[in-house]
Amino acid sequence: MAAWSRIGRGAQLSLSQSLSRIVSEGGASPADGASALRGAGALSRARVQHASSLHSLAFAGIAGRSAAAGGHLLQPAPSSRGIGTTPARLHPASSAAVAAELSDAETREPEAAAAPPPRRMSSLGPTKPAEKPRLVVLGTGWAACRLLKDVDTSAYDVVCVSPRNHMVFTPLLASTCVGTLEFRSVVEPVSRIQSALATRPGSYFFLANCTGVDTRAHEVFCTAAPGDGLPSDPYHFKIAYDKLVIASGAEPLTFNIKGVKENAIFLREVSHAQEIRRKLLTNLMLSENPGLSEEEKARLLHCVVVGGGPTGVEFSGELSDFIMRDVRERYAHVKDYVKVTLIEANEILSSFDIGLRQYATNHLSKYGVKLVRGIVKEVKPTEITLSDGTQVPYGLLVWSTGVGPSEFVKSLDLPKSPGGRIGVDEWLRVPSAPDMFALGDCAGFLEQTGKPVLPALAQVAEREGRYLARLLGRVAAQGGSKAHCIGKAELGEPFVYKHIGSMASVGRYKALVDLRENKDAKGVSMAGFISWLMWRSAYLTRVVSWRNRFYVAVNWATTLVFGRDNTRIG
Repeated sequence: MAAWSRIGRGAQLSLSQSLSRIVSEGGASPADGASALRGAGALSRARVQHASSLHSLAFAGIAGRSAAAGGHLLQPAPSSRGIGTTPARLHPASSAAVAAELSDAETREPEAAAAPPPRRMSSLGPTKPAEKPRLVVLGTGWAACRLLKDVDTSAYDVVCVSPRNHMVFTPLLASTCVGTLEFRSVVEPVSRIQSALATRPGSYFFLANCTGVDTRAHEVFCTAAPGDGLPSDPYHFKIAYDKLVIASGAEPLTFNIKGVKENAIFLREVSHAQEIRRKLLTNLMLSENPGLSEEEKARLLHCVVVGGGPTGVEFSGELSDFIMRDVRERYAHVKDYVKVTLIEANEILSSFDIGLRQYATNHLSKYGVKLVRGIVKEVKPTEITLSDGTQVPYGLLVWSTGVGPSEFVKSLDLPKSPGGRIGVDEWLRVPSAPDMFALGDCAGFLEQTGKPVLPALAQVAEREGRYLARLLGRVAAQGGSKAHCIGKAELGEPFVYKHIGSMASVGRYKALVDLRENKDAKGVSMAGFISWLMWRSAYLTRVVSWRNRFYVAVNWATTLVFGRDNTRIG
């Protein structure tokens, strides 16, 4: 603005001198000259608010010359890999409009500078008839990654949108919190799961969050992850789709309990596991500082886990094992202060056989995990308040009470199943939105299907992803892969889920294996060391890549021989 102010002052002086010379030479009447001088004075007084108008006048001259030269100055740069970007442009104002503004400037107070015209949203436009149809997948969880792995990329161009570029092998995430496994052992880059995202011209991975869906226009609206190299922050763009799969997962349930989000750590992402590990090791080292009271040491080294599901129980078992084997050797000064408490409103591992639940209760209690039945009422920075008024001080709080629909899922104007998930039919379609599917933790059967909402389990999501990949391949073979064409295709058999069993580790080389289809059916259920070997073997074979299987096996062997790594980084 300072530059435009100088231009305005210079323009006023030059115009005044020129008009005075013209009047003195008889080229114009004194009245005309006075009128022109008033206009020059108005230009000076309004130079701040009319900097943009001067800019527009200058640009109008450039635009006129560029039009005579073929208009190349206003042509956008060629799009890159099919992504069109419409840059922000300066729109020249007419001379009459600017003259009117200048004539009114004498009677108006200075105003704020006009905002620049809005930047149009970048987009990945609709596919052309000769191009492959575009399949857009939202998410990189179990369901999305299984779909990406199995989808026929010769029939579809695949676009994946997610705020993370990897899949997390969640059954082993608890092991990373205490150093049994390294973090890289439980993550798999999405470009390794589906190489087309990195190599095919029409396939992409976008590090972004989806913020909305236009079902009529077949477009999704996204906001890129924050970054200094982008033209704007936040950076918005949209993607046109032929088929859309929403597999964005779920968020931890807090039951609107005060203080949970601010003070507790969840266990859903690698970043959560890193935070837990950092907090645990920090508290261990801080507790050895001189001058701390006995009560403060006990609080710092009290680890509380809320939620008695498989994740909470496995983390409690890993933590107990870490304390019994590693902490007692390396933190001898404070070993007697370290405690673990598991809080559950009902029974732990409620989906398991009653005999296995009792085994887990006895085993955890034997190795130092205190089981408390209660409901959390409030969470404060250093203590938890239970519904019966009990105060539980803590140094580390891990919250694992299940999952619920995310804010993104809640914001979508789509039919919902019981529990708030996106409602789908037997073929995982969203009935009210053509060419849209939903699967994983964010989706559930509608009530009219007569099917129960499936549990938020990795095996459910993975099987849904595999089923949908086959369905989309069948649709493409029948010519229904383009937008609004799926009605022509035969979809085949609806999705049917059969539970193959559950497993959970409880620490100290012990685990539970429950192979019943449901908790009321009969089947094999066992616990102990053999179950622990089955647990490790099953998860080792389910790790996505051979690279990660090698990492996991090496980490397990290293921990067995040398103990867990207790290095605090960050």
